[in-house]
Amino acid sequence: MAATDDVCVRVLVPTGALGFGIRSDEVDAGLALAPHAIAVDAGSTDSGPAYLATGRTKYARGSIKRDLSILIAARRRAGIPLLIGSCGTSGCDMAVDQTLEIVLEVAREQGDAPRIAVIYSEQSAKDLKARNASGMVTPLAPAAQLNDHDLDVCTHIVALLGPEPYIEALASGADIVLGGRTTDTAVLAAVPLMRGADVAAAWHAAKVAECGGLCTVNPTSPGVMMSVDRHGFTIEPLSAQNRCTPETVSAHMLYENSDPFRLVEPGGVLDVTDAEYVAIDDRRVRVTGSRWERRPYTMKLEGAGGGPFQTIMLIGIEDPAVLVDVDSFVMRMERALRERVSRTLGTDADIDLSLRPYGWNAVSGRPVDAGAAPPREICLMFVATAPTQAMATEVARICNPLFFHFPAHEGSELPSYAFPFSPAEIERGQVFAFHLNHVVHTASPFELARTRWVDGPPALGKVANAQAR
Repeated sequence: MAATDDVCVRVLVPTGALGFGIRSDEVDAGLALAPHAIAVDAGSTDSGPAYLATGRTKYARGSIKRDLSILIAARRRAGIPLLIGSCGTSGCDMAVDQTLEIVLEVAREQGDAPRIAVIYSEQSAKDLKARNASGMVTPLAPAAQLNDHDLDVCTHIVALLGPEPYIEALASGADIVLGGRTTDTAVLAAVPLMRGADVAAAWHAAKVAECGGLCTVNPTSPGVMMSVDRHGFTIEPLSAQNRCTPETVSAHMLYENSDPFRLVEPGGVLDVTDAEYVAIDDRRVRVTGSRWERRPYTMKLEGAGGGPFQTIMLIGIEDPAVLVDVDSFVMRMERALRERVSRTLGTDADIDLSLRPYGWNAVSGRPVDAGAAPPREICLMFVATAPTQAMATEVARICNPLFFHFPAHEGSELPSYAFPFSPAEIERGQVFAFHLNHVVHTASPFELARTRWVDGPPALGKVANAQAR
């Protein structure tokens, strides 16, 4: 669409993550501002590799369905498209299909028949091996050069989409676009870019609005509206009781970004070094001066896979004789537990054992300042990691007597520490790891994206054939 001086593209962002919670009153207030689209991110790596490795969603199905019920009804009422990026937390094909299933369920219940574009971004290890051999995959610091083993240990690999596949889907008549793994900003920037808004302003607005109300003074009020034109953008909360300030808006460039002035995206870099943030009134902020630097198109790769298994045990300790020197106590206990495991299983057992004193330094792992006052109590967590669940639990059971009755001092009477559960051993299951921190160079934004269409009344379940570009 050709740009004109009076372009102003409004995107309603109802929350920072689908399933986190959407307020219907805020969505109604947003619709009164005549938005051109509703867009929301649904994924993240914040909660670790398990969701990509397994394809499970972070949020409960009921929470996702509630949010979708509000958004699908709002989309139909306003006659505007709904875009959802990184469906199902990880954005792998399995997670996207789970979101599609809920969308179809809600549409049937509401008697709706939207045309749905489903964009997949999961990649095959075989294809990426070939691209890597051709020099088309490069590492991001501090990762090393990619090798075949890194790809083979991943159960799911995704490439982060830019806005172009969303724009193409909308141009082809999509009412709802469900995207695989996508940069948080791309799904919000797509409609302003499509409708001729300033490129830098579209990306900057999307970065500010990506987490919904996090750019406001009250982040628990989740919805915001971004309005992007030819010269900049305006951001405002959907709640009349909430406010955006120049500080809350500018600060969001610090969120999940190593450089507060530059943000790398597919096909370019957003530079906000000279951006100006001005309060229009007590609720809205106007931003101008952002710049967009075009770069060769790259897509970030994320891959995760399963590893060993863990069993944990917990005890609470309020014994002053222990708490006066937590570090020494934990060090002596860990040494004793390791010796017990070695005597029982042998020194070549592939076991990792750790103790984490919560209430002391378990969160940071840093040494506590000299002279720090003893804590009132600690929760000591035992973690055994082993190749199998049975082995991890066996290690925990071997350590059980010493863990629950380790003396505060050598030669003192055996205590009994407070254990909250019986049996004490809690099987955590398999643990997971990220294996990729790389980008793949592509000739086209559509090269690694696959789109299929779900058309017609949902009750008929009519699914079109997959169409790949």
